[in-house]
Amino acid sequence: MRFFTTLEKILTASDPREKIASFHAFYEAFLAGETAFEEDHTPEIFTTPSFASFCTIVPATTLPKRKSLSTPKGKAYLVHSIAHIEYSAIDLALDHCYRFKGMPEAYYHDWLEVAEEEVRHFQMLEEILKKLGYAYGDFPVHRFLFDISQKTLNIVDRMAVVPRYLEASGLDASPQVIEKLKRIDDFLSREIIQALEVILEEEIDHVRKGDRWYRWACEKQKRDPAEYYTIVSRYLPGATKEKHYVNVKSRKKAGFSCDEIRVISSQPCEE
Repeated sequence: MRFFTTLEKILTASDPREKIASFHAFYEAFLAGETAFEEDHTPEIFTTPSFASFCTIVPATTLPKRKSLSTPKGKAYLVHSIAHIEYSAIDLALDHCYRFKGMPEAYYHDWLEVAEEEVRHFQMLEEILKKLGYAYGDFPVHRFLFDISQKTLNIVDRMAVVPRYLEASGLDASPQVIEKLKRIDDFLSREIIQALEVILEEEIDHVRKGDRWYRWACEKQKRDPAEYYTIVSRYLPGATKEKHYVNVKSRKKAGFSCDEIRVISSQPCEE
């Protein structure tokens, strides 16, 4: 099985069931040593996200405001927005593998493992959506994560911006959502909390993998890892703006130093 050619087909698959089934078959073959890297591979720059055929895409700034979490529709909107992030994250992890050839095999192992976990996260949330009477695609979505993936074409920039900044921001957001749901304390809120706690714990490792490969790539390209916020700010102006809440404990587990955390937070941090 050809590694990059197969990944391209999975990345561009427009049906979620087809994408996930194809990925599982590919991942099984990869783990069994039945895939081969093509030397002549040239990655495509994609212009349309794989979810475009079944989701209504709008600018992120025009997405409807989140509804009350005490209503079924409000819960569904929340779950749908997180499910969209997880579905986008499947493609992000796969694009990490597709976009950069000649990396150590451990790199591909790491990001395919992440893709497998993102699939599981998406499926957990999809099941909750069904219980609420909705499906993925029922609410409008943005294409921000897709667009970032097609702009960060250098491995240092990709690892800095995607896992180490955007996914790390998820470590900050999840505990705040969990606290809001705890105040509602009904059956479905508890089920959403359970899913979010699983996702939060596993996302720490995703960010840690990003930290590992960011530092590896910086060394290879003779770049200073301390340029992190400079790199991120080129793609995301305002990235160093102070955050209301930062999950210091989880960020430290994921490889962030207190010096890095202090750039975006006034919360206490001890090495």
